[in-house]
Amino acid sequence: MADQPDDTPVLDLLASMTASSLEASSLDPETLMLVRIAALVAVDAPTASYLMNLGAASESGADVEQIQGVLAAVAPIVGTARVVSATGKMVEALGVALDLAEPGPESS
Repeated sequence: MADQPDDTPVLDLLASMTASSLEASSLDPETLMLVRIAALVAVDAPTASYLMNLGAASESGADVEQIQGVLAAVAPIVGTARVVSATGKMVEALGVALDLAEPGPESS
């Protein structure tokens, strides 16, 4: 057991898994992130998953048009209900990201 408790063990594990995925894949980072978005749609992932992956997708160079292309590409496979669900969760995740980016009320 470590001397100091780990404040974010789950987030640390997810970051480690993501790093290992990047290292193990022959895909470039942008394509990898687009594939991950497609997988999130396929499993009807929660908003938090989109929150974590949309930022990384943007940092890798993926843009809104490419993500829309992913949604169009997977729609015949996963169905319209999953695509509509994913779109709503992405919008919600982006709203959460904006809320987190805004400075909070100033302390007195």
